[in-house]
Amino acid sequence: MRRVLGRSARAPRRTGLLLVATLTQALWMAGPASAMDTAPSTDLPDLSESRAALYAGDYDRALALLMPLTATVRHADLYNLLGFANRSLKRYDEAARWYKEALFYDPAHRPALEYQGELFIAVGDFRRAEKNLELLRLLCHPTGCEEQEKLRKALVAADRKPGT
Repeated sequence: MRRVLGRSARAPRRTGLLLVATLTQALWMAGPASAMDTAPSTDLPDLSESRAALYAGDYDRALALLMPLTATVRHADLYNLLGFANRSLKRYDEAARWYKEALFYDPAHRPALEYQGELFIAVGDFRRAEKNLELLRLLCHPTGCEEQEKLRKALVAADRKPGT
């Protein structure tokens, strides 16, 4: 009787291993197709004209240049710039949407974490801004980084002592 139980217990294990192998093969075969959904950095179009418009404070022009790209480009840098332009125009809900999108594609995107933190400060959500600062602290450890310092200064300017 022990052998019968041993054999019946093995059958589900073999089936499970076969299922894992089949799923692994299916994912491996689908890998290149799904990777096409997210443009790597090298596939990002030249954003210099959009950036120039942002630096000049012409946020509407920047949006006019950036928005059409969303039809074909999926990239954290693009979404971060869209968030920045919208935040600068005080379109906070739209900015939040684009920062969320940027962080979906790259959860460690330091500029998006900084700018999203500044958005949180603008809407009075200091707790979430401080969480972004903590994420930047971890990402930039041990030497720190520009994004971390800018968000820390923004919190201080808003009369918030980071970490309190």
